[in-house]
Amino acid sequence: MDLKIKGKVIIVTGGAKGIGAGIVRCLADEGAIPVIAGRSADEGQRLMNDIKEGGGEAHVIAAELSVVENCRRVVEETLEKYQRIDGLINNAGINDGVGLESGNPEAFCASLEKNLYHYYNMAHYCLPSLKESKGAILNISSKTAVTGQGNTSGYASAKGAQLALTREWAVELLPYGIRVNAILPAEVMTPLYEKWLNTFPDPQKKIDSITKNIPLGQRMTTKEEIASMAAYLVSEQALHITGQQIYVDGGYVHLDRALAGVDE
Repeated sequence: MDLKIKGKVIIVTGGAKGIGAGIVRCLADEGAIPVIAGRSADEGQRLMNDIKEGGGEAHVIAAELSVVENCRRVVEETLEKYQRIDGLINNAGINDGVGLESGNPEAFCASLEKNLYHYYNMAHYCLPSLKESKGAILNISSKTAVTGQGNTSGYASAKGAQLALTREWAVELLPYGIRVNAILPAEVMTPLYEKWLNTFPDPQKKIDSITKNIPLGQRMTTKEEIASMAAYLVSEQALHITGQQIYVDGGYVHLDRALAGVDE
């Protein structure tokens, strides 16, 4: 299938590592021009170099996106280099463990700054260009928005708000032909996820306890599987899809977890 995104300029926040890096590589493989925006400058540079060595095009902008002015700068630099923006994939964030008991009001507000506000800010500054291109916005949320996790009030509330913004923006931007959707990953192995696993005495035992509850295949979702859906949703092959929450999670959220292990 030709996604018809060759030459399209798509900003990916948090695009240097984990799910974001998977999305960036997938976009580049399809001929799009991903702009890697976030604070992981060294990783972003290496990723950009890999893409260019493979014959693709990409650009990296180092920015702490919790600072409003940096969001504006990312958009302005993208326009200066490419004169257009065809898509925005909001992905940057961190499950920082700010809970009701483990956190405090100041930490909660700081968590929202890291996980939520830049989703709005990036969309706000991209909007004039997206109107011109009739582009797309994709918000990467999380299963925690609908399942809860415990001890992560800041992250979970940010992810829930991202889903609300997805529906709100889908309505508001209908007149401009701008589509807005969200993906909700569940269990995906990323550097941050691996770091969390390593806090347990037996990481492998913890992984096994998680994967046995994933109905389809009793395995974690790969970042490439998230990336494929992301590329599709911002492509011209998804021109009549908007306001949707797409679960790429092996049935983790919606299927009875008692189904896990039925083939054993």
